[in-house]
Amino acid sequence: MADLSAFPITKRWPAKNPDIIQLYSLQTPNGVKVSVALEELGLAYEPHYISFAANEQKSPEFESLNPNGRIPAIIDPNGPDGKPIGLFESGAILLYLAEKIGRLIPADAAGRYECIQWVFFQMAGIGPMLGQFGHFYKSAADKVANNSYPVERYRDESKRLLGVLEGRLKGRQWIMGDQYTIADITTFTWVRGADIFYGGREILEYAKFPAVSDWLERCITRPASARGLNIPVKPE
Repeated sequence: MADLSAFPITKRWPAKNPDIIQLYSLQTPNGVKVSVALEELGLAYEPHYISFAANEQKSPEFESLNPNGRIPAIIDPNGPDGKPIGLFESGAILLYLAEKIGRLIPADAAGRYECIQWVFFQMAGIGPMLGQFGHFYKSAADKVANNSYPVERYRDESKRLLGVLEGRLKGRQWIMGDQYTIADITTFTWVRGADIFYGGREILEYAKFPAVSDWLERCITRPASARGLNIPVKPE
């Protein structure tokens, strides 16, 4: 049985099975990236629900794994050289899992880097811009009721980025063509999230991006990805 005692987070969220990947997350656009990837890869894992309402992501135990206090994070008891490894940042986790199993990323070097660049496109653009749009459009709407600039700025930049994605997806089933990869996973969770969490489908004019809309539907109807979107479940 793996010894995870070096990770203080396991004191607050004990591992029932320390021999499998431990996932610390929530059903947010960033959080579900990892559960979707784990489901797609068929890896055994144990999800732990991190409550934003209780500010658990800022607890000393959680920050011992991710000092930035953000979900998701994982512990893999079977890391490099057979030693446990803890990781945070969703993009880094996706890359680690894909390379660990040899799936969800092209095998050739050129394809691998092309895939990684689209992962970074999401991390640097799609996620932050859609997140800021959602914050001002919904979460902080009362604070900017007399100032339309924040919503307009992030709406317009989000639409521009969706246009970039539209251009990439025209004539392609997935971002990398015929292969579903971590580039799709990291991106569709945010395009979906801007709709279901922020109600942004109309104001962001998803209808003007038919390739994106069709791709999003393909992503969310994949059985494994659909399962991952509902993990972790809030404990009763």
